[in-house]
Amino acid sequence: MATDRMTKQLAFDLPSRPALGKSDFFISDCNSMAVKLMEDWENWPNRQHILSGPAGSGKTHLALVWARSMSANVINISDVVNIDLQKAPSASFVIENMDEQPENVELENRLFHLFNMLLANGCYLLLTGKKDPIYWKIDLPDLRSRVLGMRNARLLPPDDNLFLALIAKLFADRQIFPKPEVLQYITRHSERSFSTASHLVDFLDKVALSEGKKISLKFTASNLCKFTDL
Repeated sequence: MATDRMTKQLAFDLPSRPALGKSDFFISDCNSMAVKLMEDWENWPNRQHILSGPAGSGKTHLALVWARSMSANVINISDVVNIDLQKAPSASFVIENMDEQPENVELENRLFHLFNMLLANGCYLLLTGKKDPIYWKIDLPDLRSRVLGMRNARLLPPDDNLFLALIAKLFADRQIFPKPEVLQYITRHSERSFSTASHLVDFLDKVALSEGKKISLKFTASNLCKFTDL
């Protein structure tokens, strides 16, 4: 029990935002500025903003927290063609996965009109994407200019503190509480990315179950090499 408490304390000493479902959003140097910009929504230029970052970085979490507070509609970029522009401007919007926008002239025209109508009616617009806006495939010149003129809150890859907290959280979701030395070893010897954290925890859990072993420091050290070679 003492070990479990120590592990949890080590892993969760970062500030966190209220959970959506089982997820906690941990704040560290790599994402604190993006969080501040999201919280400062009343001062967004033209009430429009972008949130970008790699998969697993918390974009959807932050976007949903914001959308809930604003009673905003949340849609995927591909669904813009289905928006009723006569009704849409009465509410704020979150449009996700902008970097996965299909090549569609009608979609871009409707999105541009939506931009203008929301702006004219005092509503808010939040766009999300894995890549920075400069890499989004937008052909309509006026729309591209509008998007590139928006302020971008970028979630960076995890630093050591956030990666350690994330690893501990992913293990805890599986009711696994490795000793602090295990978490620290993983942090020192793994590629620090959100996708790596998820895949590594899944890998170690499956190997431990198949071999009937606990996730100890010795077990982790020997299997981390195998994971790296996959």
